[in-house]
Parts: sequence; structure tokens; C-alpha cells
Amino acid sequence: MLPCIAQQTKEVLITESFKDVSFEVFIQKLEEKGGYTFFYRVEDVDSVRVTIKANSKTLPQVLAEALRGTELRFAISKQQVFITRGKSIVTTLPEGYFDNNQEAPSGKQPQFADETYVPKQENRKTTTSEVKLYEIGQSINSKATQANLAGTLRDAQSGEPIIGAYVYIESPVIGTASDQYGYFSITLPVGRHELKVRAIGLKNTRRQIILNGDGKLDIEMEEDIRSLKEVLVEAEKDRNVSGLQMGMERLDIRTIKQVPTAFGETDILRVVLTLPGVKSVGEGSTGMNVRGGSTDQNLILLNDATVYNPSHLFGFFSAFNPDVLKSVELYKSAVPAKYGGRLSSVLEITPREGNKKQFTGSGGIGLLTSRLTLEGPLIKDKTSFLLGGRTTYSDWLLKKLPNKSFSNSEASFYDLNAQVSHEINSKNNVYFTGYFSKDRFKLAADTLYKYNNQIASVKWKHNFHNQLYSVLTGTYSNYNYDISNEENAVNAATLTFGISQAGLQADFNYFPNSKHTVDFGASTIFYNVLPGSIEPNSSESLILPEKVQRERGLESAVYISDRYDITQKLSLSFGLRYSVFKALGERDVLMYAPGSPRSENTIVDTLSYSSGETIATYHGPAFRFSARYGLTDNSSVKVSYNRLRQYVHMLSNTTAMSPTDIWKLSDSNIKPQVGDQVVLGYYRNFRANTIEFSAEAYYKWMRDFLDYRSGAVIVMNQHIETDVANAEGKAYGVELMLKKATGKLNGWVSYTYSRTFARVNDPTVAELINNGAYYPSNSDKPHDFTLISNYRFSQRFSTSLNFTYSTGRPITLPLAKYYDGGSQRIVYSDRNEYRVPDYYRVDFAMNIEGNHKIRKLAHSSWTIAVYNLTGRKNPYSIYFKSQNGNIRGYKMSIFGQPIPTITYNFKF
Repeated sequence: MLPCIAQQTKEVLITESFKDVSFEVFIQKLEEKGGYTFFYRVEDVDSVRVTIKANSKTLPQVLAEALRGTELRFAISKQQVFITRGKSIVTTLPEGYFDNNQEAPSGKQPQFADETYVPKQENRKTTTSEVKLYEIGQSINSKATQANLAGTLRDAQSGEPIIGAYVYIESPVIGTASDQYGYFSITLPVGRHELKVRAIGLKNTRRQIILNGDGKLDIEMEEDIRSLKEVLVEAEKDRNVSGLQMGMERLDIRTIKQVPTAFGETDILRVVLTLPGVKSVGEGSTGMNVRGGSTDQNLILLNDATVYNPSHLFGFFSAFNPDVLKSVELYKSAVPAKYGGRLSSVLEITPREGNKKQFTGSGGIGLLTSRLTLEGPLIKDKTSFLLGGRTTYSDWLLKKLPNKSFSNSEASFYDLNAQVSHEINSKNNVYFTGYFSKDRFKLAADTLYKYNNQIASVKWKHNFHNQLYSVLTGTYSNYNYDISNEENAVNAATLTFGISQAGLQADFNYFPNSKHTVDFGASTIFYNVLPGSIEPNSSESLILPEKVQRERGLESAVYISDRYDITQKLSLSFGLRYSVFKALGERDVLMYAPGSPRSENTIVDTLSYSSGETIATYHGPAFRFSARYGLTDNSSVKVSYNRLRQYVHMLSNTTAMSPTDIWKLSDSNIKPQVGDQVVLGYYRNFRANTIEFSAEAYYKWMRDFLDYRSGAVIVMNQHIETDVANAEGKAYGVELMLKKATGKLNGWVSYTYSRTFARVNDPTVAELINNGAYYPSNSDKPHDFTLISNYRFSQRFSTSLNFTYSTGRPITLPLAKYYDGGSQRIVYSDRNEYRVPDYYRVDFAMNIEGNHKIRKLAHSSWTIAVYNLTGRKNPYSIYFKSQNGNIRGYKMSIFGQPIPTITYNFKF
């Protein structure tokens, strides 16, 4: 029953029909009908839509029906109606209230609000009451007009920090957002304020404060159980318009889990691929091409540790267990100055800390994979742990395939996640993240592939005072693979590759006042690369042992950035990152004749460098700038420019379904990559910020990235610089996105028009590709359209439908053949002159949840999905074989038929 309080009033019967009207229109009609006066907060009702039909009903009956399923309450006193959130106003005093000598009659006990005043918050304290008055800080300087308030936002149920929540006051309008640790710092005028907080998936809350001086206030927020009414997600509701950041997409794990993917496994990378400006070279690949960049130009971070291979089983599965993750942020432009080392994007993946309140678990069982996550407090409210694991048992499916080559195959993987967080005291926190994965597969061949990821991250966060804190981070990443062939003893051998890096970085966040946010810091990374080694597997093997020289390098950088809110309409951000890279010995470096194409025939010398000796040094600035101007309350324009530098390169055959990527460091023969990008955007929100629209146009130019010469060999190449060329490129496009984050029907639709071109004009290349003219790059796919839609029929049943279309990627085709000296020669088209057929796919999923009883041993749900509903045979690659003197073309498809899946999920 909806709580309400009403005094005796002249009863007015209401007959009226309301269909999806705003709350303001609804109460205007009631005021006209009965002569009532309504009192309410606009922000409490601005998202409520009313659909009811009243036939001779009283005002309490009409209000009870209209507000059912919301947190709004009403109280009626004579002709005055009070609409409040959470609690009803008590309009009468109970009997016996003024009689000190006798108790109030039974059932008529006095009703009081919570205590209305709390003494000064000398120590850090978590607050939960919205009506208490909290006095914060000591008035040391009576002339001070401003003071700083800082604190941490946490989930009341789990103790997890809340990322991206908006903390603000309305008069004057001052606000800030919580960072990845849930920390916020805001400078306010001294005096009385109502501090408001809103966050995605959590109930909006407020705190009544008297700010005397600098102080701290931690706040807990409760989960928001949504009704079927369209309730606005208040958190960041206007970030699309008011935020300075552009080219950034933030996805929380709840949104990610709604999108159906292959094999029923929630896959964050496939969801990222549905965002505008993000593409893939083909199905079954999690390699991202962001705004014309190649897959190696994306920096993927798990709690600030680099992930070199973010996939399992050829890219069919993401390397990240969805149950251990909190959120994902993708930066396509205006990349913050703290990030560097890649040209196209940064994908920051933030894991959860673990429940600090109680022991819980979650998991899922599917047709091909299972997962289990356990978490809980080691020391309540101070130390938490989180352990997660996944494994696959896909061999049974391969055995069922009619093709004998597949039925004799095997494929498996597992991964493990560990997270520990500990609060030492109010100023110091430490965090540990660990990740390990192992893949093993052999498909339709005698070749066995194995690869491993090992990642570790340790962080120490220290608060110097309210306005300054630092995070010291140590990271380690290692990726290695080996490919072995044992069927033919004569050719039996194992090929091995590995890359590892160890890094240390110090980041500082300074909040001098409400208009400035300053970030600065420094970092260093040591790279160690094994480009390849091959060893015979048996004494009968004719393969000779061989090893490509190890490569080592040191990349260091310092950075500083400042966000300055000049006015409420105009904001600017300036940043500078200066990086230095040194290629280090021990290593022999080949020298080539100056001005001549690089080849084995032009080698003139070999220079030997001892351990730690500098082979080559590169350095330079990377500038960042962005600006925002508010046109109206619900629209704005933004512009940004950034330069990025990349000192590592990946050599990859993108049409191969195997992890044979090789990383190469810059040296005296291979220059680092440099990229610049300018972006102009228009942003507008509709219907009380429930619908977001954005349009971004970008132009990007790059130089010194690597492309391959015709017939290039990238595996076990002792002089790879003779088979690659420094290329330059340009990319431009327009990205349109319409997003609805609330209501029974939600999702987004996006369209991208983009072009990406490359050109090799390198004097060290004997034969220029395409005669030195621009040609479409491998990721050039002009048209891309994506629809992501979710519809919730009830609290227990929802559906998801996805549609994706894109232009086919470019390829180079053989056009003719001829004979020269008795040998057959092939004439090929210009580089990437043709395209594979266009790509489209439809996916559908149903989510069925168990009942929502609170006292249950476990809560469960079922996900039934069909990937590639229409059975479209989208081409993964086009390849050619010469058979009996004829060249025949073949199209390879990964998923050529609908793939139904069912997954059981549980949580306890």
C-alpha cells in the first residue's frame, strides 16, 4: 500500500483520463478540478509519466494509483497536497502530544522525523540519513568564503565504490563526479547546503550539511529497484551535453550483459564493437579498429595493466570474466594526458573490489562455458577479496560435427581473476589485481596452438588532504604463445614468441577549487620482447634451432593537464604529455646503404650493442586540448585535438585464425608512430534528458605506422625491416548516435560514415605499393549501422534484439596469370582495390529471471539467445588456391548458421 497521510477535506470526486502525460500536466488538471494546491520538488517528479483512468474517484485514490511503483508519497492537509520522496509529511500531531502527564493512547504514538542535527564531523564518517543536518569542518578562518568537502561514495549493500556518480548543489550550481575509487572533492561556499548525489542503478540521495571549513563526508547509496514506469536515470543524465569529454563511451556491466553474443557468454569486447567508430576486420575477431586505426593502436588496460591478447579461442570469447568487472570506458578522442603509447584509443576496464559487507557468489552454466565468482570481506568494511574463474568444455561440440577434421580437434581455455582491496586508514588504501589465462586448441590440422596471459597490478592510494591525492601503481604484463607440429616427425618443431613489460607510474589529482581540476604524474615501462624462436621436437626432425634476437626498450613520460570551467557554459582542458623511448641492447643491428632500399643486398655493416646500451632514442610532446560551449540547457558543441605517440608495433596476418601476432619495438631502422586527430561535435538531449543525441566529425592523420611489402614474411624474420615499410595515413568520418537509457524500451542506434587510406612513400622500399598513391587500408569500411534494443515486458522477462550492417572490408585480388621463362606469374589488382561482400547479422535473446523474493538461498535467471538469427554466411576471409593450373577463390565463414545458446545464471 502506498503510504499517505490525509486530513478530513471536502470530498471531490474526479473523473478524468490521463495517457502518458507529465506529472506537471497531471497536477494542473487536479488543481483545476478540485481547487487544490500542490507542493513538490521539480527534480523529484520530472521523469514521472502518468497513465490512469479515473471514474468518480477521490483525490487519495487517484494519487495512490498514479504514484504506485514510484518512491513518491503524498500528504493532504485541507486543500494543500504535499508530494515528497521516500517519506510522507506528517500533517497532524498525535493525541496526547501536549499532555506530559499521560501517555498517548495505544496506536497513537508520536511520530517524529529522524534526529535533525549531527555535531561536527571531525573524523571520517559514513552517512545514511537524508534528513539529518551534518556539520562539517571547523571555521578556522572567519573570513573564508569557501571550503572543500571530500569523501567516498559506496554501495550500501556491498561497500563497493561508486564510479561516475554526480555530486552537486543547485544554488549556486556546482558539481563534480566521483572517480574510479568513488572519491569526490568539491569546493563550496561555506554555510548551509543540500548536497545531492545521483548514480546509475542507485537511488538518488541527498545530505543536509552545514559547511564551516574543509571536511570529509562519506555517503552510502542504495540500489534502485526499477518499476515498469519510465523513471529517469538521474546519474550523468546531462553528461552528454554538459561534460567536457568527447569521443568517450562508458558502459556499466548491467548494460553489457543485456546484449546477446555468440555462445551466450557476456562479451565486453563485442559490445564495444557495437559503438560508433569501432569496427572489426571480420567475424570471430575481437581486434578493434577505432576510427581507422589498426588493432595494435588500442591500449587495453585491466586496472592499469596492459592486456596484449584480450580474447580466447580465436576471438570467439573475450578474455574478461563479466562477473568480476564494474565498468568499461573507451576513449576515441580527447584522450586524457595520463594515457599514452597508442595512437587510436584507450579501453580502460575496471574490476570490482569485492563485497566488503558479506560473503556472496555468482556464476553461470552454459553449453560451452561455466564461470564462478566468490567475494566477501576479510575484515568487514576494510578488506575485501574477489575470486573469479571461467573454463570451457567445448570439445564435446567439436566431436559432434560431421566433418572428420573438426571432430578430431580440441579447444579449451580457462582464466582466473583475483582482487584484494584494503583500507589501511582514512588516508591510505591498497589494491591488488591478478589475472591468468591459458588457451589450448587444435582445429582441423595437426598444429597445436597454446598461449598464456599473466597480468598483475598493485596500487597504493594516498590522500594528502581533501584536495590532493596520489596513486602509485606497479604493473606487470606477459603474453606468450607457442605453436607446435608433431604429426610429421621430419618437420616436427615448436615456434615460440613472448612479450612482457613491467611498469611504474605515479598519478596525482589536485582539486584547487570548483573551477579547476589538475592531473599530473610520471610513468616508466620496460619492454622485453622475444620476436621468435624455433626448436625441433624430436631427434628425427630436420628443423634447425633458430632464435630471433631479443629486443628491449624503456619508455618514460611525464604529463600534466588542467580542466578549467570558465563559466557554466564554457569549459576548457589543456594537457601535455612528453615521452622518451630508448631502444636498448644487448643486440646486433644491421646497417643499410644510405639512400638505398633496404634488402639483404644493401647491408653494409652490423653494429653490436652491449646490455643496457642505447641503440636509438626517440622523444617528443603529445598535446591535448578540448573545449565545450553550452548552447542551451540541453545542447552544446565541443571540439578537441590530441597528438599521440606509439613506440611498439604489431605485425599480424589478420586473415589467420591463430595467435601469431608479433610485437616489434622501435629501433634505429623502425620509427615510432605519430598520430594527430581533430574532432568537432554537437550534442543534444531530449525528453528531460532521457534521450541523447550526438554527432561527431573527425579528421585523423598518421605517419610511420607499418605496412607490409608484397610477399612479406613476418615469422622468424631476422631482418624484419626489409619486409615492412613506414606508411602514412589519413582517416575521416562522421558518427551519429541516438541513445535511450531508460524505460521499458531502451538501447541505442548508431550510424558511421568513415574512410581510411594509407600510402607508402618510403625511400627505403624498392617497389612502392600502389605506385606511392593512397589506397584503402584494411579497416576501411565506409558504412556501418548498428541497432541495440532491449524491451522489458515485466520485472522477470525481457528481450534483446541487435542488428549490425557494415560495408565489406577491402581485399587484393588476383586478376590474371602469365608465363615467364616457363614459370607461372600472377597479376594482382592494386592494393585493396576490391571488397568482400557486405556484412550483416541479427541476434536475439530472452532473459528470464526467477522470482524476486528477498529470502532465497540463491537468485537465478535464464538467458536464451540466437546468434546470427538469419544464418547469414558472412565472409571472414577470401583466399585463393592454385589447383591443376587454375586459380580458384574461396570464401571462409566462421558462423554460417544460427547459433542457439542457453545459459543458467545464479547469484547467492
